[in-house]
Amino acid sequence: MNNQINIKWVVLTLFIVLAAATRMIPHMFNFSPLGAMALFGAAHFQNKWQAFVIPIAATWLSDLFINNVIYAQYYPQFTWFYEGFYWQYGSYLLIGLAGLLIFKKVTAPRVMLGVFSSTFIFFLVSNFGCWIGSTFYSQNLPGLGMCYAAGLPFLKGTMFGDLVYGLVLFGGFALVERRYFVAERVKDV
Repeated sequence: MNNQINIKWVVLTLFIVLAAATRMIPHMFNFSPLGAMALFGAAHFQNKWQAFVIPIAATWLSDLFINNVIYAQYYPQFTWFYEGFYWQYGSYLLIGLAGLLIFKKVTAPRVMLGVFSSTFIFFLVSNFGCWIGSTFYSQNLPGLGMCYAAGLPFLKGTMFGDLVYGLVLFGGFALVERRYFVAERVKDV
């Protein structure tokens, strides 16, 4: 049984790392696996601290590559963290928290609820982070509204990313789990 748990942990981690690696593929703005990774981790890792640490670590490693290889010309020196990263990372932690509440059991309706929650959380947090302290938007309610309005064109990419990656991660793992982990439990009986 312990071996099955270790194999399952490796498969879950591999799914998340591979999803993070897809960020290197050209895509539409905000089409990203990051929200889906946070939900997926929350739904499946037995140790809940891993639901936060593994998706955040995969995000950070992919950020290191993106910032220092793909976009190296925009950063004068090696970049460990980009400006304002804490708003995005904070949104992924909140998405993971929402996932812990949503996924007492993984079902298709709960996955869809998670996807929509992820998109909503990311939109609210990341645009708030863009607004607060901004010299571009006035620091009042109308300025915040303008910032959220300016973020609306990117909402579609976030929703598609959460939906596509959510379906791939949850659906792909359900297939693997059904094929390999259920078969292992039957053998052990």
